[in-house]
Amino acid sequence: MKSWDTLADEATIAKTIEALKGNGIDATVVSAGAEAKERALSMLPEGAEVMTMSSVTLDTVGLTEAINSSSRYKPVRDKLYAMNRETQHVEMLKLGAAPEWTVGSVHAVTQDGHILIASYSGSQLPAYVYAAAHVIWVVGVQKIVANVEEGIKRISEYTLPLESERARKAYGLPGSAVNKLLIINCEVTPGRLTVVFVREKLGY
Repeated sequence: MKSWDTLADEATIAKTIEALKGNGIDATVVSAGAEAKERALSMLPEGAEVMTMSSVTLDTVGLTEAINSSSRYKPVRDKLYAMNRETQHVEMLKLGAAPEWTVGSVHAVTQDGHILIASYSGSQLPAYVYAAAHVIWVVGVQKIVANVEEGIKRISEYTLPLESERARKAYGLPGSAVNKLLIINCEVTPGRLTVVFVREKLGY
C-alpha cells in the first residue's frame, strides 16, 4: 500500500502551486505550522466574520484557538454556540453555510490543480463551494497527490480510517464515512480561494 504521509518534494510543490494558480486558486508555501498560522491571520481583516471549520490541521497549528478567542475578529462559532439547535436550526444552517471568511483544510490536492474535501455531514461544503466570500485552506504537503483518482484513494485508504478513529474517541460514534465528496476543479472568482501549503505533516 502506498504511503500517504510522505512530504512532497520541492519540485512537486512548485508544480502543484502553478497548477492551482492556473485553475484560479491562489497558493503559496511556508516552512512550518507557526508560519502558516501567521500567514492566515494576516489575511483576515480586523472585524471580519470568520468561520473555522473542524480541522485537525487548524487545531495543530493553533488557528482554531487564535481566531475563536480573538477580539480582533467576529467568530461565527460564538454565534452558533449561543443558538438553540431545536428552535434555530435553519438560522444555524444559514450562518454556517455563508460566512464572510472561512478557514479550514482539505484532504487531497492534485498536482494538476484540483482540490478534494471529504465530509460526513457536508456542513463545511456550502461555504467552500460558493457561499463564503473568502476561503483559506492550510494544508500539509503530504496531501499532494498525482491526480483525482489517487486523491480519492488517499481519502479511502488513509484519511477515513484516521477520522473514524477520531470520531469514536471524540463523539462515541462507531466511525465516520465519506458521505459527500467535493472536488474543486477551478474557481471563477479571482482571489476567493487560497491554499497555504506547509512543509510539515499536518492533519490527515
